[in-house]
Parts: sequence; structure tokens; C-alpha cells
Amino acid sequence: MITASQHPDPQRRPFHEEKVDIGSVRVVRCGIPTMARGLLPWIWLRKPIYIQTRFSYLHMKYLFFSWLAVFVGSWVVYVEYSSYTELCRGRECKNAICDKYKKGVIDGSACSSLCEKDTLYLGKCLSAKPNNQVYSGSWGDLEGIIKCQMEEVPHYDLVAEMEPRKETASFDKPTKGTSVEKFKEMVLSHLKTKVGDQANLQDLATLVLGVADANKDGEISLSEARSSWALIQLNEFLLAVVLQDREHTPKLLGFCGDLYVVEKVPYAPLYGISLPWLLELWIPAGLRRSMDQWVTPSWPRKAKISIGLLELVEDVFHGTFGSFLMCDVSAAGFGYTERHDLKVVDARRIVPEAAFQEVMRERRCETDADCVYGVDCLTSCDLTKHRCTTEVTQPNLAKACGALKDYLLWGAPSDVREELEKQLYACIALKGATEQMEMEHSLILNNLKTLLWKRISHTKDSK
Repeated sequence: MITASQHPDPQRRPFHEEKVDIGSVRVVRCGIPTMARGLLPWIWLRKPIYIQTRFSYLHMKYLFFSWLAVFVGSWVVYVEYSSYTELCRGRECKNAICDKYKKGVIDGSACSSLCEKDTLYLGKCLSAKPNNQVYSGSWGDLEGIIKCQMEEVPHYDLVAEMEPRKETASFDKPTKGTSVEKFKEMVLSHLKTKVGDQANLQDLATLVLGVADANKDGEISLSEARSSWALIQLNEFLLAVVLQDREHTPKLLGFCGDLYVVEKVPYAPLYGISLPWLLELWIPAGLRRSMDQWVTPSWPRKAKISIGLLELVEDVFHGTFGSFLMCDVSAAGFGYTERHDLKVVDARRIVPEAAFQEVMRERRCETDADCVYGVDCLTSCDLTKHRCTTEVTQPNLAKACGALKDYLLWGAPSDVREELEKQLYACIALKGATEQMEMEHSLILNNLKTLLWKRISHTKDSK
């Protein structure tokens, strides 16, 4: 046996062993190196287990968040696709219109291009509601907006009460054998219901009949009459006829049945930026209002656009063919041209005052909240009769000033800001049922227009 002293390399001996005989029992005592050798395998065994456990945890965490992202993404895609398929039904609308056209039921200046030549093209879907299809499109060299009505509007909606349509595109009036004189009487009666008994109602009827004569041959066919009858049920189309010579409504380009085409407004909405709906939920209202003003024209150009909105208020307030109420004066309903002239983008909520009052007179209510149409047309509830009153609490001008307040004050020159803010707040404070309302209305409107024009008239931006 080799002893410690006899080992070839004492410095590298694996362990130190000391033997002691105690009676018949031999005890062997090992040094520290022997204990270390026993512990090392356990240390090296524990390290891989720790690494494997950590790797497994990270792997599970990664898988969980990956599946969560896939689930949320799939849900968002499904919701967006469902919304798109519900809102965007242009193909159905076109097929329904063209089927009626090919059967000779309807006719119009856009029918041949839409159904035979395929030169009227439906492009991007802009619809906000399934029953009102809106598409950007092109008609030959012209860019336009194509609007088409789809399904029955529920009876509880005030839009349905002002735009009675028993079924989608039935086109059953006028009936076969109706003379042109009888059709003119039908148009006069309908317009009287819509805008009231105006002294120049005959002139408005003549305008409608002029639009009905789509091919401009001096005669109105039964199919043209059916198309125009369906169209004059719509507030937006009626307003386009009433204000066709004014610069603030898009020009009517053509129609087929109750589908019609108007010129495209290059810049819309009036202001504001579009954000994903998930972000909208987390952005505070004050910050959101500020963000809406980030991408807007220079202040002189905003002033010119604002003057256009004030002029539109003049056009619809005691206009040539009666008064109209602006029941949704939001940025989404307006846009502007390359020359910064204001244009109406969505006029469905600009309704004849006479038709509005007739509907409100019959509406039952418990509180003032039951007497609202759109966003901005509010009347009061007569609790003694449980019927809505007919006078709106806020005139068109006050609503327009409310929409323009942040738009005009953001970036306003210091020398005009204080006076502008004062006049805007005086405008917003206007009430609809006061004896002096019309006088105050005219005074504030003129003061605002004068202030803005005076500030920008010497600049190139006012051109």
C-alpha cells in the first residue's frame, strides 16, 4: 500500500486518510477534499434544474401572451369584419337599383352609367349606418359621393317619421296612368307637408320637376317620376334642391331610383383626427379636443371656412323656401374645398322646421330628454299634456358657434382673440324661444362675420 509520503505527487493527492484502530473497529476519517467531492455532483445537478425551471416558466409566459394576443386580435378582426359587412352593402344596393331599372320601374341620369356602361364606380365604403349606404366613387372623370337607401327605418326613429318609407325602394308611386299635372299636385302636397305653406311653393315644385326630367327632353316619364318621388322623401336630397344655387351644398350630379351622386368634398371632416376605437377609450376628453385641432389649416383659412358655416346658417334660417333646423352641427357633417369654402358633407340631420314641429307636436314625453332629435334639436316637455313643445331651445346659430369655438380660438391672433371669444360665448348663449331672438340672431351673426372678414380680408388666405 502506498502511504501519503510515498505518493508520486503529494500536492495532488485526492484525499487525506487517517486510520485509527479502536478495539476491533477500524475508523477511517476523511478530510475536506473528500467531502467536497461528495457535494460537487449535487451542486452541478441543481443548476440545470434551476435553468430548466426558469426556461419552462418563460416559455409558458410567452405562450400565454401569444395566445392572448391571437385571441384579442382575432376578436378585433371579427368585430371589424362584422361591422364592415353590416355597414357596407353597396353591392346589394346596386343590384336592387339595377334590377328595378332593367324592369323599367325607375330611370334617372345615372342609371345607364351604373347598370349598363359600368362607368359609375362604387369605391371606398364610408357608411355610418346600414340603411344609408355611402361610398366614394368615380363617374367617368368626375369624383363623387354615392348615396343609396337600403332597408326600412324603424318607426321609433324620428328620421323615419320625417322620411316615411314603407318598404325599401318600392317605387310604387306615382301609379301607372298618372298624368303630369296629377304628379305635380302630388309634389306640391308633399312639399307643403315638408316645408309648410310657403308663398313660393310653386317655384320649389318647379325645381323638383326640373330635376325629375333626367334626360332633359321636356317630359317626365313614369319611371323618372317614381325615382324623383322616392328622392324627395329624403331631407338631404330636398335640401340639395332648395340650396342648389348656393355654394355651401355639394352639387347634385345625377340619380337612379333613390340612389344619387353628389360632388366630392376634398377635405372632410371639418376638423379632427381619426383614432382606433381602443385608443379613444383611454384618451381624456380635454386632450381629445386639443388633438382635434392639431391638423387644421392656418387661422385665416379657418376663419374663411367659419364664415362659410355662418353663411349656411343664414341660408337655412328663414330661407327662400322656409326654415330648416340643423340638428347635428358636428365637425363630421362638414368639410371644405381647395379654396377653403365650406361644404355640407352630411345633411340628413338638417330637417324642415315645419316637418319637425308636426312630429314633435304628436310625440309623447315624460321629461325634456324625450323631446330630442339628432344631437342638437331639443324642445321641452309640456307636463300638463305630456306632449313635446314645437320650439327648439337653441337656434342654429348657437349650435354653429358651439362647433366653431375651439376651432376658431385655437391659434387665434392675440389682437382679435379676446373680442372673438366674447362674441362666440354671446352667440352660444342665444335661446330659441325669446321675443328678441331674431334681432339678436342677426346682430350677432353680422358682428361675427364682420370681425372675421376684417381680420383676414387683407391676407392672401381669404381669396
